[in-house]
Amino acid sequence: MQTATNYKILVVDDDPDIVEMLQYNLTREGYDVTEAENGKKAITVAQAVKPDVILMDVMMPVLDGISACRQLREMEDFRNTHIIFLTARAEEFSEVAAFEAGADDFITKPIKPRALLSRLAAYTRRDSLHEEENQIIEAGDLRIDRTSFAVYKGDEKITLPKKEFQLLSFLAATPNKVYTREELLNNVWGNDVYVIARTVDVHIRKVREKIGEENIKTIKGVGYKFNND
Repeated sequence: MQTATNYKILVVDDDPDIVEMLQYNLTREGYDVTEAENGKKAITVAQAVKPDVILMDVMMPVLDGISACRQLREMEDFRNTHIIFLTARAEEFSEVAAFEAGADDFITKPIKPRALLSRLAAYTRRDSLHEEENQIIEAGDLRIDRTSFAVYKGDEKITLPKKEFQLLSFLAATPNKVYTREELLNNVWGNDVYVIARTVDVHIRKVREKIGEENIKTIKGVGYKFNND
């Protein structure tokens, strides 16, 4: 079971004061913290330490956070890593770009350490719950193995990033039940994590691209449901 004492966190920011503040607060809570000053260095460090969580600034020299996130998500080792952006840019387009790149969360600076620690604790709790699940969901030729975070379509194994997998498995657990975007945000991302409703649409689109259009149906003006007919 994941706890703060075995969670590895990579802090990526070109502002040494922010890095020092985060390292102090995270280490005090028992997290194992490493750091990098730009996106390029973050990829190198991540490959060496295999962090559970990456806290990453968006605007950085050498390689920005969104580009680094996109590259990390293309690597098998980091498909399930929590990537949380730290940025002073609060515009909606920045948030959408972050989620398009594969981010799990988006925190606006100035960072409040207590709020950040609470959010990380929520990720720890959700990871623990998923570790305890022992369930395989089948719908036609689609099989969702919640114990290994694996999806199979026929004989083909489909690899989904953790948040896409959690969204799919949540919908599939109650087939034909319609969920609003807000309900999906609260159940998959958690009500202590602030993300915009459009985040759900982005993740639904990405899941459909990988498993096909037939299983997740859009209910116009309401939300989404998993169809296992």
